[in-house]
Amino acid sequence: MLEGSGIWEQADLDAHDYGLLCAYTHPDCDGPALSLITDWYVWVFFFDDHFLDMFKRTPDRAAGKAHLDRLPLFMPLDPATPVPKPENPVEAGLADLWARTVPAMSADWRRRFAVATEHLLNESMWELSNINEGRISNPVEYIEMRRKVGGAPWSAGLVEYATAEVPASVAGSRPLRVLMETFSDGVHLRNDLFSYQREVEDEGELSNGVLVLETFFGCTTQEAADTVNDILTSRLHQFEHTAVTEVPALALENGLRPDEVAAVAAYTKGLQDWQSGGHEWHMRSSRYMNKGAGSTSPWEKLTRPGTSAADVGALLASAAAERMRAYTHLPYQKVGPSRLPEFHMPFQVELSPHLDRARHNLVGWARRMGMLSEGVWDEDKLASCDLAVCSAGLDPDAGPEALDLSASWLAFGTYGDDYYPLVYGHRRDLAAARVTTARLSACMPVDGEETVVPLNAMERSLIDLWARTTAGMTPDQRRTLRAAVGSMTESWVWELSNQLQNRIPDPVDYLEMRRATFGSDLTLSLCRMGQGPAVPPEVYASGPVRSLENAAIDYACLLNDVFSYQKEIEFEGEVHNAILVVQNFFGCDYPTALGVVHDLMTQRMQQFEHVVAHELPILYDDFGLSAAAREAMRGYVTDLQNWMAGILNWHRVVDRYKDSYLSRRSHGFLPDRPPAVPALPVG
Repeated sequence: MLEGSGIWEQADLDAHDYGLLCAYTHPDCDGPALSLITDWYVWVFFFDDHFLDMFKRTPDRAAGKAHLDRLPLFMPLDPATPVPKPENPVEAGLADLWARTVPAMSADWRRRFAVATEHLLNESMWELSNINEGRISNPVEYIEMRRKVGGAPWSAGLVEYATAEVPASVAGSRPLRVLMETFSDGVHLRNDLFSYQREVEDEGELSNGVLVLETFFGCTTQEAADTVNDILTSRLHQFEHTAVTEVPALALENGLRPDEVAAVAAYTKGLQDWQSGGHEWHMRSSRYMNKGAGSTSPWEKLTRPGTSAADVGALLASAAAERMRAYTHLPYQKVGPSRLPEFHMPFQVELSPHLDRARHNLVGWARRMGMLSEGVWDEDKLASCDLAVCSAGLDPDAGPEALDLSASWLAFGTYGDDYYPLVYGHRRDLAAARVTTARLSACMPVDGEETVVPLNAMERSLIDLWARTTAGMTPDQRRTLRAAVGSMTESWVWELSNQLQNRIPDPVDYLEMRRATFGSDLTLSLCRMGQGPAVPPEVYASGPVRSLENAAIDYACLLNDVFSYQKEIEFEGEVHNAILVVQNFFGCDYPTALGVVHDLMTQRMQQFEHVVAHELPILYDDFGLSAAAREAMRGYVTDLQNWMAGILNWHRVVDRYKDSYLSRRSHGFLPDRPPAVPALPVG
């Protein structure tokens, strides 16, 4: 890395002082562990500088991809697997570090760390593509991709090595994922503040949060830096909230042993140590300290919470008043009819010719399932949703039976979304909601298991839908679909928990969970299965496809929030609406927040169009997709286009969100007592 690499000299390594970084970020490490972790950081920073010099400055995309494709070969899950002979310092360093690290860790950790390392490496191609196009990403896309490119999930894996390995049973859970993601956002956004001059002015880098916001909002560098700092502070508030409220509940729900609870606690403290230590290193390392009177880097002026505090605890204490704003919302305020802007929708809606049949059949199905007799819905309420017209737009080519099935799935999801806050929110009964969610999972057997005896309409309808949908599926396909449904039902509990605390969520946390509460994973799973086996799973897991899907999902979710603002804020006392989240976070009024959300919707649609036009063709070539696979992907893109156009059309035509209907039905949203639904056994 030093002799003849052309990247670093000894003076560079000494000045950057990665040993100081690791001593700050892992203060409780013993000597050998600290040395190994320091070598990992030397390697990752060298990789970043090497990739910049070799492939970004050129820019040589084909050579960059060939370089990245070889690196996973040096991370075999079985340590006994031979690796190729290294051809450059990056490969040599990775081979050495992997061999020294994995013997001390479990196979589960190896898999997770290898994936995080591959994301860190491969998403460099996303940065390179943006540089080639001279494109600055939008804020939502940036934060999501920055986590992978910036390497903080990778750093979290090394925190486990330094402290304690997280139990495999909870490693993939939402609370630990949120800890890792809020940690990641804090690390990356702080780095963006310090590295603005080095990256943007000296290197021509476009992946910097200050530059992204500067461009997106048309503001000054310092105003953008202040906004980045606000987001950073908010993300650390979210870290604290999750650590204090969700992680202890996770330990109880999963019956963790005392040593496993201690491991999670040590890991959480390790992430906090990294935050405070990383800040100190940024203040001292020559890698980011900008010199000269002409410096435009915003870091010197940052004295607000989020970058000035010596540790996470002091940061949170200094911003307590700001944090409390999220809990002081007054529900049921009159906001008037929802204001509807001119939506950017480049795709034409088409409706299935079987709409009338599906509309008629859905009423009979909902009645048989018991949805119209539990006090949550009646026929008038079901008619106001007109879910068959949504299905007819989502899949205009569907046959009669397929359209009936689609409408029934939408009815299940919409009914459950109404049921949880109305029944369990009114009772303030989070325990019963968790029992309901666990029982719903048991309604979806993967490999011949017995289902529960249904106690209510949700269980009865899910058992019916599961049998009709999965009859021809393999166990793996059923497992994927069950996970998608579970993501939706578990997100309803998350919403309920916030509702009981009267807590308006953090914007980033809200946007990510909104994808789950909207049932997006379920929709995408069904769309993908409709394309058959021609498309390899790795294509769906790639950055461009995930970006495409998330752009479509975010557009649809935000669209729903715009239409449902009056329904949720005035009639339901909800806190889960993007417009309210923006109002709370930025301290602005309804019209201003609506403008921000509408602009974000437009950006997400433009991102969808950008990926289709520029990123997917490159992805197809990178994976060497066959003609059949390319045709299947074109069909998938069309499905997503129909999905967005159909959802917009549905919101425009149904009564569910209209002021006249809401006023007539307002007693249904503010009941004097809970609906008469069967009590569920607890325990």
